[in-house]
Amino acid sequence: MVPKIHKRGKRTIGLLYYLYGPGKAEEHVDPHLVASWDHAAPDPGRDGESTYKELQQLLDQPLALLTEAQRARPHVWHLSVRNGPTDRILSDEEWGDIARRMVSAAGIDDPDQGAGCRWVAVRHADDHIHILATLAREDGYRPDLDRDAVRVQAEARLLEQELGLRRLKPGDGTAAQRPTSAERHKAVRQGRERTAREELRETVRRAVAGAVSEDEFFGRLAAAGLLVKTRVAPSGGLLGYKVALPDDRNKDGEPVYYPGARLAPDLSLPRIRERWSADTVAQDGGSVQPLRPVPAAPAAARRDTATVAWQAVLVVEHGEDGLAAAHIAAAGEVLDALAKTSAAHTRRELHEAAWAFERASRSHIRAVRGHDRALRQAARDLVGGGPALGRGEDGASTAMAIDMLFFLVTAAAHWHARKGHSQQADAAQQAAEHLRSAYRAAAGHPLAVLHQRGRRLSRPLLLRQTAVLREAVPHLAEHVLTEEGWYALAATLAEAEAAGHDPGALLADAAGRRELGTAESVSDVLVWRLRRTAGLPADATGMPGTGRLGTTPFKGTTPDRERRERRRR
Repeated sequence: MVPKIHKRGKRTIGLLYYLYGPGKAEEHVDPHLVASWDHAAPDPGRDGESTYKELQQLLDQPLALLTEAQRARPHVWHLSVRNGPTDRILSDEEWGDIARRMVSAAGIDDPDQGAGCRWVAVRHADDHIHILATLAREDGYRPDLDRDAVRVQAEARLLEQELGLRRLKPGDGTAAQRPTSAERHKAVRQGRERTAREELRETVRRAVAGAVSEDEFFGRLAAAGLLVKTRVAPSGGLLGYKVALPDDRNKDGEPVYYPGARLAPDLSLPRIRERWSADTVAQDGGSVQPLRPVPAAPAAARRDTATVAWQAVLVVEHGEDGLAAAHIAAAGEVLDALAKTSAAHTRRELHEAAWAFERASRSHIRAVRGHDRALRQAARDLVGGGPALGRGEDGASTAMAIDMLFFLVTAAAHWHARKGHSQQADAAQQAAEHLRSAYRAAAGHPLAVLHQRGRRLSRPLLLRQTAVLREAVPHLAEHVLTEEGWYALAATLAEAEAAGHDPGALLADAAGRRELGTAESVSDVLVWRLRRTAGLPADATGMPGTGRLGTTPFKGTTPDRERRERRRR
């Protein structure tokens, strides 16, 4: 159940005409009253002799008791209460009870005091009602509506439980503004999957990811095809901006602009500038170089992303709250950048992961910017490196990056849960599930190649890697040996050993530094951690002995080859 308090107005009759009218897309069906302040208000929807003017005059009568200055202030209070698409359809009696409890919770009408405001609740659809109230009490005072939005939200949580509706997470006021019903209906008419407000928010977030200046930010907005207007002070300084989709027009044919702050709290120009200013602020009193402008290759950018995501997990798990909040916010930039540059087979899930995590990137804990510089650089490199091809080293490094980001997003979910940020924790969990799906799509081929290499290891070499596994991680060994990914891990251990590393030490470090309980496959996670730590190519396809598709046996990996070598000796 979603209660929403709309902007206050001065024309009761205008709102009544809308509530009882056909709607902007003929969506209003059978408008009628379900409750009112005195249980006997006239209903123009069901009573043919009642008029809007009659109802308006009754609602506005208490205004005569106010002073002229009080009457000049907006006096029309408007609340809509909407259920979700999976909720059952409530009766008029149930909606009437909801209306009475909502006005009581808000402070509009308290039956115990007997001097509340006049109000009506109109239902013109199965899933929601509108409550209109005149902000003048019967005793000549205006109501105390301090924190009315918080109180109606709390009442909605109680009603969800009592009526058996889908229970929403309590919010903290940091969520992006929801699209209005008019915006949603307009999106349907225009054939859009999301409203203009939502499309703009996503586009602006991607433009911010890794940007280092106003010029770069506004250049990215223009390149994305948005219409941009800026607000300039008399001194010439830039105060703010607003954006519009070229094909989103109002009834007069003019573009519909949205200020950055109306898209999301962290997309106002002052909040965006906080990221840029912190990029060059030293945390230890020394000098800090700005984010480098030279773009990295897509594969290199993804490897670096995996590294900094791995390091960021530790900060989120054990750092101070301000630092953790900064790293979580910057993780949102990385997800936006990765989604923007993703290959076709991972694009949808990465877009959905970034979209879900947007809610998790903000809370009332103020981010201490500057310490998140490595993540912002990773976002910048991803954008600068351009779109990924999705195959070879490029595709394998994408799987590596997604794997590490999954653990960072999961750590963010746990952090929010500990802080009581239920909406953010839920959003981070949703993002993690989309990352799981994206990982499966990205990791399938490179892990299959490693799996083939592992199965072709000679028996002595495979036994040696099994012994390394049991010695390095005895608590995980038997579980890993039953996983399909064990052969890919064995091949990686052999490759690390051939490169001069101690495979046991690498494996113990990889398994011990972060939790593995949320991993679908422990073997897969260890493969990417080892390859990143040891500096091994993410993709084994082109490695010596694998052939183009990993079909040629690695030297010394089959019994036949071993017999031939013995005959030569």
